[in-house]
Amino acid sequence: MPAAPTDDVTAAAPAGVADAAGQPPALPRIDLLLLAVSVAGISLSAPLISATAAPALAIAFWRNVMSVGVLGPYALARHRAELRGIGRRALLLAMAAGGLLALHFALWMPSLRMTSVASATALVTTTPLWTIVLLRLFGHRPPRLVWIGTCVAFLGVLVLTGVDLSLSARALRGDALALGAGLAAAGYMLLGAEVRRTVSTTAYTLICYATTAVVLLATCLAAGTSLSGWPAGVWWQIVLLMVAAQLLGHSLSNRVVRTLGPSVTSTAILLETPGAALIAAFWLGQWPPVAAYPAVALILLGLVLVARGGRR
Repeated sequence: MPAAPTDDVTAAAPAGVADAAGQPPALPRIDLLLLAVSVAGISLSAPLISATAAPALAIAFWRNVMSVGVLGPYALARHRAELRGIGRRALLLAMAAGGLLALHFALWMPSLRMTSVASATALVTTTPLWTIVLLRLFGHRPPRLVWIGTCVAFLGVLVLTGVDLSLSARALRGDALALGAGLAAAGYMLLGAEVRRTVSTTAYTLICYATTAVVLLATCLAAGTSLSGWPAGVWWQIVLLMVAAQLLGHSLSNRVVRTLGPSVTSTAILLETPGAALIAAFWLGQWPPVAAYPAVALILLGLVLVARGGRR
């Protein structure tokens, strides 16, 4: 179970806290490994969604419902006391994070049908930029190196996608939806980091995913989206999406955000773009262009700069 390892919320100090000698601590290797697994899981999301013959909002709803079904029994068995005693503030913040995650899905998935995949991908990956802006608005002052690293990483995404923004009215609406999805994801990441100060990964993700499922159900019903009637193969694809993108992807990012910080975690998600391209190359035969290689190098360089800046 991905959410089970090291649930103790006091297991590690947040990144950026200096040691006794005044030196910035090294980022926990186990959390960096978990973050890499998280990015790999999330990278499978776009190719799977493209290959699944079901409405995008329905896919988002069922992946969250299935995640709750998997996490629920474990959470009730191991974290019943914590769930009963969770504070009002932590509960409301976790539910708010779930609402923002639902908003992220509800904005980004339809944007893929309105604008180009390149534009939607480039704009939704503004998440780390929004994260730093929101941190600044709430009184935090990210080091200059974090700003530089984030911009370098995002430049790599722009190089990879080509930034082919269209001027048609429909495409512009799709671009706006993707941009809003990136902002919603930033809020989701920051709220999750705050809740994870006092709440275990399992308890937080259960509340968050349950809220997301309820909000998406209401959205699907309001939009008249079909929630069933597909062949068995589609359901298995949704199950695979749930395991890879939801449990291994979002849950592990929730696990490491406390120690690595929201800046490092959200910037690492930029690797989803080349990761998805690599999966599409081997699975769908869509090999990336030559420009993909320097783009990946820029994203990795930006991530290193953000990590070093966060440690300071």
